[in-house]
Amino acid sequence: MTSLELGFPFVTDARDPSTGLPVRQPSDGLPTRRANEAGGALPARPSTSDLPMRNLHSEQPGGYGEPRARGPELGGRGPGLPPSRGAGVPPRGTELPPRGPHLPPRGADLPPRGAELPPRSAEPPPRGIDRREAFPVRQPTRLPPRPGGGRHRRPVPASLPQSAPALVLGVPGRDTDLSAGPVGELTAVIRVDNPAVEVRAARIDGGGPDDPSDLRSVLADAAARRPDGGPTPCAVVIPLIATVNPPVIRRLREAVAASGTNAIVGGFVNSNAMIAEVLHIRLAEAGLARADRVRLFSIVTAADGVLIATVGGPDAAAMANVTSVLLAARLALPVITASIDSAPSIHEGAMRLKEMGVSRLAVAPCFIGPEATRRDLDALQALGADYAKPIGAHSNIAKLAALTYGQAISQLDLPHPGGEEVHGAHE
Repeated sequence: MTSLELGFPFVTDARDPSTGLPVRQPSDGLPTRRANEAGGALPARPSTSDLPMRNLHSEQPGGYGEPRARGPELGGRGPGLPPSRGAGVPPRGTELPPRGPHLPPRGADLPPRGAELPPRSAEPPPRGIDRREAFPVRQPTRLPPRPGGGRHRRPVPASLPQSAPALVLGVPGRDTDLSAGPVGELTAVIRVDNPAVEVRAARIDGGGPDDPSDLRSVLADAAARRPDGGPTPCAVVIPLIATVNPPVIRRLREAVAASGTNAIVGGFVNSNAMIAEVLHIRLAEAGLARADRVRLFSIVTAADGVLIATVGGPDAAAMANVTSVLLAARLALPVITASIDSAPSIHEGAMRLKEMGVSRLAVAPCFIGPEATRRDLDALQALGADYAKPIGAHSNIAKLAALTYGQAISQLDLPHPGGEEVHGAHE
């Protein structure tokens, strides 16, 4: 293939015979060396052999001439300059004035090194001697705990005096077994987690002062174990209910007042976030909800709507609305709260969920167990929907009971076993 076929012009090595320089071809559109745009010939480039050489050592103009030797042949300073340094400049050395008489001699009034330094302190005590007697020791400051401050803070101090109040779980129901079931398991868990606390369970609706499991008998026994008396309460009574229950709390206060002891009635074991977590776990155990909290992919579950069932009247259902919102956020499903023993009823809640398009309904009982009667459980089963187990003896309930007890004793000034006062410090 030729250069024309490729689109390139021929390139030949044509040179001018007079100058020996290459000549451009007319095909590139530029003038050649022989003719310019005016038609005349371009001047030829002179040869370098015709240029005059520059003699660096010649005396001609443009030359540097012969280099001169350095030394005495150089001329002296000009007539306009003084022959030497100025007469007003003193020579260096001895002509400088001496140190003035008004200046003190150097180092005459300076004190000797270390003459006025204070004496060195006494030597530290030898080994084997209690240094706390020789040097002051900074004592740690005990501060009262902040309610709910810090996820790793102990809800109850690690050590308590013998006069510390007992933790008494007020259990509703006349026939509730205190040694087994949810109550017995919760009592055992709280004792293991808080060995410094005396943990006991008592029936709110027991058989009276003669019944050892009745709340009045348990409080009287707790007061007898602390014969010193004083302003320190003998017990902190916590109702074992998951939501507010006005009838149970009223009977609890009446029983504490009838015992004639100095006891404190603490709040019920409720925290909406922890209760919602327990309900989620119970639904997952029954296969009615997924066990994870990831809502970014589709997981088939047995229910597409949840009904939270409470006991204790309309106040309990109203207080559980926050729990229903948190559970709905965990499951990404519609959740409605209803009451078993009052309005809004569980049938009304089930109808509302069906109107929202729920075809597979799951019921989450929001009670520990003893506060619900047999009639309440039968009404729950008659709904005809799948339901999970009650909250029961979950570890979150034990944590909430210990937290309620810790908040109650944080308001008291308890003597420390070592002699100091403990203002509810959670070490």
